[in-house]
Amino acid sequence: MISGFIRWGDIVMINAYLYGMIVGSNSFKLSEFVKPDEYTEIQARYSFPGGETGTCATVLSSLGVHVKMDGNHIGRKVAPLVKAFYKDKSVSLDSLFFDEGYEGLEDFVLIAGDARTPMGTFEKFYTQAYRDGIKRWNRPLEEDVMKCDAAAIDPYFQAECDLAAKYCIKHGKPYVTIDCQYDSLLHRNSAISIISGEGIHNNYPGRTRDEMFPLYQENGAGLTIITNGGKKFFYGRKDGEMKSFEPYKVEGVSTLGAGDTFKAGCTYALAKGMGDDELIRFASACSAVAISRYPSQLNPPTLKEVEELIQKFA
Repeated sequence: MISGFIRWGDIVMINAYLYGMIVGSNSFKLSEFVKPDEYTEIQARYSFPGGETGTCATVLSSLGVHVKMDGNHIGRKVAPLVKAFYKDKSVSLDSLFFDEGYEGLEDFVLIAGDARTPMGTFEKFYTQAYRDGIKRWNRPLEEDVMKCDAAAIDPYFQAECDLAAKYCIKHGKPYVTIDCQYDSLLHRNSAISIISGEGIHNNYPGRTRDEMFPLYQENGAGLTIITNGGKKFFYGRKDGEMKSFEPYKVEGVSTLGAGDTFKAGCTYALAKGMGDDELIRFASACSAVAISRYPSQLNPPTLKEVEELIQKFA
């Protein structure tokens, strides 16, 4: 039985705790990708809360989950966007720190067809933290973790992310993580560890998915998933077989947020106690619905849409 549900009539609300990156995201859909010294038409432009945790919170809320979100400090430029966006959603911002003395983190994403390029000031963000000692992220609160049914923890804030994982371990709360190293505390103790091609490239340059999967599988206590964009990907557990899954084929409009939506689907499925194969189908369907529209953050997948897509391909 999953603990901590809030029951409203016939509706059971799952509680999820998310710790990680939340940014103000500015997305530009272009007629074609930019070329030096040439004009490019902007077909659409949107701003919304993004980042791995911000997008995950948006999707989970759309699936009917109550979310407590924490992570980096929210600066004065980003704060109005975050507060207005989540005002009518089941996402609690109570644990976030809103810093009027800091502009805040934003990213800018150029999109044309299947190509996209993100830009931002993340190197400066981390340089200030580790060189100058200015850590603009929160220490996770144990009481937040205690109240959740499942958690999702980004790996980007090092000791504080490990602390969030330790609270989950202490209180028996399963968690999802992404793109961490195979010998890290986060991976070793996760219920689900999702590794992307970008994560392998950043952590293990020159290594392939095939090379890295056994290392992740052997060193993890839970389910390891190594994704591959819209192509067949691998999943499995320690001492078990390596399985594969072919993502659902839909007419893609934009891949922006697809990975974060997959993470949200895994978090939902984890809290609901789904088996591995069912979880993979559910998370893949969430991602498939997301890439069929732009921007998915303003029209995230609903539980009905996800279930209908799974039935369509059954």
